[in-house]
Amino acid sequence: MRAEPNLPADALAAIRAPFLAAGAEAVDVPILQPLGLILELAGETMRARLFVVQAEGGQETCLRPDFTVAVARQHLESGKPAGRYFYEGKAFRASPDADRPEEFRQVGLERFDDAGASAVEADAQIASLAWSAAQAGGRSDLSLWLGDIALFAAFIDAQGLAPALADRLKRGAARPRLLASELARAGAEPQAPAESGKLAELLSGLSEAEAATVLEEVWTLAGIEPVGGRGPAAIAQRLIRRSQAASAPALTVEQADSIARFLAVDDAPQVAFAAIRAIAGAKAPALDGALNDWTQRLDLLAQAGVPVERTRFATALGHAFDYYDGLTLEVRSDALDHNRAVAVGGRYDGLAGRLGGGAGSRAVGCMVRPWRAWAGGES
Repeated sequence: MRAEPNLPADALAAIRAPFLAAGAEAVDVPILQPLGLILELAGETMRARLFVVQAEGGQETCLRPDFTVAVARQHLESGKPAGRYFYEGKAFRASPDADRPEEFRQVGLERFDDAGASAVEADAQIASLAWSAAQAGGRSDLSLWLGDIALFAAFIDAQGLAPALADRLKRGAARPRLLASELARAGAEPQAPAESGKLAELLSGLSEAEAATVLEEVWTLAGIEPVGGRGPAAIAQRLIRRSQAASAPALTVEQADSIARFLAVDDAPQVAFAAIRAIAGAKAPALDGALNDWTQRLDLLAQAGVPVERTRFATALGHAFDYYDGLTLEVRSDALDHNRAVAVGGRYDGLAGRLGGGAGSRAVGCMVRPWRAWAGGES
């Protein structure tokens, strides 16, 4: 396993300092994480990047690829309505790139609030924190890239699409390949369910719990032992989605063109917002709430010292994990490939529900890669 070099102690301390000043509780989480949960949240494309470990008792686990899910689970188990947690440690992701480390340090903060807290203020605090920590590494070529999964969802809702099609597009917000596939089939006729889709068709009429039970019974009768870390509920949900995807109507060519133009927006924030309104046309008022929130975020970022001229807004900015459902952010260095962000983060209000917790809570966080932030580090 290729490990990232260690930073000088003073450089690491400088990058860590903004997180410590935020007044968060320091936490640690297990290195081994449940494989099935990670695959459910990130999708099968992440499998090749995970280090799978056969845990005691036969359950498949993996070395933690990230801290956010583990910290969120720990927060939910605490029963607290709100919390701020600082973490620092190693994360692990396999890479086909011989120059890219597979074991690397992350320093980050996750913020959990009750439903009454201001998401706009929390987003601005996290984005400015990511900027401050990244900048503390000494690089002078940084820029802050911002996006918003919720803005994409609002744009899709404004198109008046069939519910199944709209839901599928919104689920693919952070997955460029899925969206590209959907746009490519614009104008196609719905497909009749294939014979191999009979099981999925049957499951689609059941609740998630009932579908999982039926699938378990089928496995038992067939003597099948599932592998790969996914449980029956996750597999049933995947089968149902595939069945719905095949039979749901496709986008019209006009709708696909509008969505493609929305996803291509990448500019200074106010220029980007004007372009989004122009693309939405008569449907632009449906986006007013989301865009007005961005005016507030940008004002708060400027007050926190983030230079406006180093800020961009990209509608297609997403991350490897698909639990993000609001703000997305990256701090990038001109000296590094755009796939090697110095810092990443975003809002993930829906993650608590997916982890079995209560709905309505708010959550946002960020992490910095110190080796990339350090001016003497990766280049």
